[in-house]
Amino acid sequence: METERERVPGGGRGTHTMFSFGVVKLVLLVGILAWVYQSIQPPPAKKIAAVTAPRIKLRDGRHLAYKELGVPRDEANFKIVYIHGFDSSKDEVFFFHSLSPPLLKELKICIVSFDRPGYGESDPDPNRTPRSIALDVEELADKLELGSKFYVLGFSIGGQITWSCLHYIPHRLAGAALVAPAFNYWWRNLPAKMSKEALSLMLPPEQWMFRVAHYAPWLTFFWNTQKWFPIASYITCDPNILSRQDKEIFSKLRSDDLNQAFARQQGEYESLHRDLMITYGHWEFDPLDLQDLFKNSNGSVHLWHGDEDLFVPVSLQRFIVSKLPWVRYYEVTGSGHFFLYLMADKIVKTLCVGED
Repeated sequence: METERERVPGGGRGTHTMFSFGVVKLVLLVGILAWVYQSIQPPPAKKIAAVTAPRIKLRDGRHLAYKELGVPRDEANFKIVYIHGFDSSKDEVFFFHSLSPPLLKELKICIVSFDRPGYGESDPDPNRTPRSIALDVEELADKLELGSKFYVLGFSIGGQITWSCLHYIPHRLAGAALVAPAFNYWWRNLPAKMSKEALSLMLPPEQWMFRVAHYAPWLTFFWNTQKWFPIASYITCDPNILSRQDKEIFSKLRSDDLNQAFARQQGEYESLHRDLMITYGHWEFDPLDLQDLFKNSNGSVHLWHGDEDLFVPVSLQRFIVSKLPWVRYYEVTGSGHFFLYLMADKIVKTLCVGED
């Protein structure tokens, strides 16, 4: 006589097998999701081995490391806050190694450079925004008693941050210079077609890096550390991103001049990756909306750019200055991204006392 169990189609063993297979799939799915989650999580900032530079303490408890060049602050006629570029530090070789001490002494110029948050010996800022870095610049100037007004000079991403200073702290500025400033391809006043064409001029890994930073910033760490697809030259320092002139400039530098290990010592996420997320993220303002800040004063804004820049396409730079006629534009023929190394004296002198 058949038992009830024997008459059940498929029997108990099949049901058990199906149940086991389902559990395996669930476990695999959970494991994959856990792996993905771990892969996209940035590591905590590394501790600074030793702080060697003077630092100020900011309003939120963070510290900014800085250095000074030129005449003492209390003797200076011109006080400039220098904002360094991507993957660099307060010791940026393209600026400081090419400045002439006699010029600084003659014009009585004091230059203050600082490690931006997460770079070098400055504490990271997990809440960094275009506004917060401008306020950091203002507080640095106040702590060092640079006066009610001072100049800002920014290179590359530091130049883009200068736009933030012009927007958030214009009342503190005596003038500004932007040298090969980075821009955001998604600023709302940039024509979409023009932005797309300019972005297409970049190498494919760069294009993907910018898009990830803009559309999926939470993937920025994963994308710039994964091994399946090429990583952008910005991160790997691939010379393919250098123009002819840039290659000549780099060939004259010593192996330790750039000191990227110092710049990245707190981790690439807190320095490079946060830079990318801010630079190409969603901005609260568009620089093309800025009005002439020095209409009724002696200050001025200067923008310098090389026509062979492979980091920042000149086409969009030309459009930006065409919409801001009060910005004095200098296009340097035959120059790439790092012409500051060759023209630091001229740029500083023009900012402080005007053109010859």
